[in-house]
Amino acid sequence: MHKFKGKEYPCCTSLTMGIIGGKWKTVILYHLMEGTLRYNELRKEIPSVTERTLSLQLKNLETDGVIKRKVYTSKPPLKVEYSLTEFGKTLIPLIKSIADWGDYVVKNH
Repeated sequence: MHKFKGKEYPCCTSLTMGIIGGKWKTVILYHLMEGTLRYNELRKEIPSVTERTLSLQLKNLETDGVIKRKVYTSKPPLKVEYSLTEFGKTLIPLIKSIADWGDYVVKNH
């Protein structure tokens, strides 16, 4: 058994998929690899995700320590930015590999 943030996983792959699995988490991480994005910028990059789903996935990624959320309240309107944490940056080679494999499938199958 593998434990992470109080959850138990039967193997290392299930732990990885528990953190980045699902339809939207890897897409979010892919867009954050290049740098910090505001919430609305993420919405523009991923127009087919609902606001509720995006918010939930961002919260899950933040809870797992993969992304950080920075809120600027000094002057209206409220500004929220998301970026990869140092821990999240360790996923970049994996996300790149997933993207490269997707490109391979499109070109060859």
